[in-house]
Amino acid sequence: MRLEAELGRIDEQLQALGAARGRIEGLLGAVVAITREVELQAVLNRIVTTAMELVGARFGALGVLDDSGERLAQFIAVGLSEQERAALAGVGFPRGLGVLGYLIRHPEPLRVDDISAHASSVGFPPGHPRMSSLLGVAISVRGETYGDLYLSERDDGQAFDVHDENILVALASAAGIAIDNARLLEQVRAASEQVRAASEQFQRLLLPTLPDLGPFAAAAIYRPAAEPNALGGDWYDAIPLPDGSVALVIGDVVGHDLPAAAAMASTRNMLRSLLFELGRPPSAVLTQLDRTLQAITDNPVTTTGLAHIERAGDAWRMIWSTAGHVPPLLITPGGRPYYLFAEPGLPLNVDSEQSRPDHTLPLPPGTTVVLFTDGLVEHPGHPIDESLEALAELAGAHASLPLQEFVRALADGHPSDGHDDMAVLALRIPG
Repeated sequence: MRLEAELGRIDEQLQALGAARGRIEGLLGAVVAITREVELQAVLNRIVTTAMELVGARFGALGVLDDSGERLAQFIAVGLSEQERAALAGVGFPRGLGVLGYLIRHPEPLRVDDISAHASSVGFPPGHPRMSSLLGVAISVRGETYGDLYLSERDDGQAFDVHDENILVALASAAGIAIDNARLLEQVRAASEQVRAASEQFQRLLLPTLPDLGPFAAAAIYRPAAEPNALGGDWYDAIPLPDGSVALVIGDVVGHDLPAAAAMASTRNMLRSLLFELGRPPSAVLTQLDRTLQAITDNPVTTTGLAHIERAGDAWRMIWSTAGHVPPLLITPGGRPYYLFAEPGLPLNVDSEQSRPDHTLPLPPGTTVVLFTDGLVEHPGHPIDESLEALAELAGAHASLPLQEFVRALADGHPSDGHDDMAVLALRIPG
């Protein structure tokens, strides 16, 4: 009999140890689940539902304090039925009075078997579900009370015990860290958005506002890369020249950062100066630009395309040259869009002694010339030929739009994955 009694006590101890181990494992799993959340609201919701699961409670809530630390600014309640929520719809969340207010004023763990018998109880509003028991603990973040976690009504009908309290206190400690992490991430995201917005604004200030190019219609658009930031080396330009012709420029400096944007700005300004000094042909302008860049800058490799739109009797023609850039796209009235595949020159800052060819093409009235950077068609894992074909189809489908809507349609529906910044410049020959 003594042996049986001893074995019984050992069995009870093993069961208690097993239960304790289960609680610890459950707590650790709960901590991992909470810390995996990165959005603050998701963290708060997870804290409540996890606490309910660990302790086995029907109702759970988390009250977040306002800046004064005396009133509730947010109240997350879990466990209410749709009917119960509807009944409380006009009541609003608790104002931090009664037993809840007591925990706010005395941030120590609180176990109450009968809420109505507590000295601070003020009752429940009409429509509130019946609740007898309460277990509450404060949640602190960086030494300041952030809010309070409440549980009510154990599923088995028993009162909350010291084990429940210990579990909830441990969970509240981990919850404070998770809340702090989520808030820091929100601050980082907000700061990143501010930096990105400022970067994009800076980038756009570096790009020109298109002048009046009459008799031509012209439009341009720039879109920053989705990642890593809104700075890049893509640019466009359109310059009316003294002889009545128009120079169209598209370019892309390697890089997605401030140095790339600075190199873009300096390259664009040098090219503008050379256009007024040398005039034409485009190949000579690009060659001199290449030599100048290599002589006085350490700018990275740059691709660019330069086209002159000029009179040819009663009509117009385009003379263009490229420095490693993707070919121009032409859309003639009633015709299928096609690319001007021609011998390209080397990119800038590679070998300034290499010759650069010029190419000439008559432009029928109503023709649209489209210059763009490779960010519009570059899609890792997809052949460039497929992306170029997709862009041509997109351009053909929107060719009848007003020019500003046309370039916006190309930027919105481009076949690339958005990992690179992009620029589009379009000019339409008068009909």
